[in-house]
Amino acid sequence: MDTVKGMNNLEDILKDLGIFEELIRPNALIHRDLQLDSTEIVEVSLALKRKLGIKVKLETRQDKTLAEICTLIESAISEMKSRNSI
Repeated sequence: MDTVKGMNNLEDILKDLGIFEELIRPNALIHRDLQLDSTEIVEVSLALKRKLGIKVKLETRQDKTLAEICTLIESAISEMKSRNSI
């Protein structure tokens, strides 16, 4: 999966949470810019699991950009593919 597809999936999830599309950009921080609380961040993690079958831990004190989350998504997908090919 490339970064664009990862961002599109993340964008869909965030829009489902009620985040305005104009706020969703790669350098947006999930806490400061998008104002996601801990429950919403867990919802994003669960949606990624349901949608892509991956587990991405976002529940940290560190504020992450959407681009950083896309990198985590790509890593999780790559790891899942490598485990499944064994």
